[in-house]
Amino acid sequence: MVKQQTKKLSVSKMTKIAMLSVLAFVLMQFELIVPIFPAFLKIDVSDLPALIGAFAMGPFAAIAIEAVKNLLHLMQTSTGGVGELANFAIGCSMAVPAAIIYGKSKSKKSALIGLAVGSVCMAIVGALANYFVLIPFYTAFMPIEAIVELGTVVNPSINSVATLVLFGIVPFNIFKGIVLSVLTLLLYKRISPILHKGL
Repeated sequence: MVKQQTKKLSVSKMTKIAMLSVLAFVLMQFELIVPIFPAFLKIDVSDLPALIGAFAMGPFAAIAIEAVKNLLHLMQTSTGGVGELANFAIGCSMAVPAAIIYGKSKSKKSALIGLAVGSVCMAIVGALANYFVLIPFYTAFMPIEAIVELGTVVNPSINSVATLVLFGIVPFNIFKGIVLSVLTLLLYKRISPILHKGL
């Protein structure tokens, strides 16, 4: 009986993870340029389903959603999987800490703290991923000076890869973290009853 219930719970959770993963993949198709940031930095909210799944089902659900989303995106990749790997790491770096902190005491305060910590983690991981992986990858297609110039256009303080990361990519990821946090807080309570049903 217990084994049957566990199997039912697992199937229910897997179904919800699959649905959130597909939603994340769909949201990944819609990107917006924010004029105050370098043009190559486009914001999407595809990490939102992972955050909602993380709050409802824990950090492993968030990892699974981010993984499936990026595996699906491999079908249309233009980076040979490099961009997807970075997206996975950056998405998990926000959702996993947020889920762990929220899971300890499920309250609005812990949700806020979790999302704030997650946003900081995302900014750090995003900076490292861009400095060591993404920017070096794109230099195969575009001179490094041209990449830096995209940052200089919106912020004259950007004149090197280091300043591009510090004054362009870090603020962008903090901004993205704030957007995702606000949307998570607005939507989670409305969606959570559906996600908790059957768990």
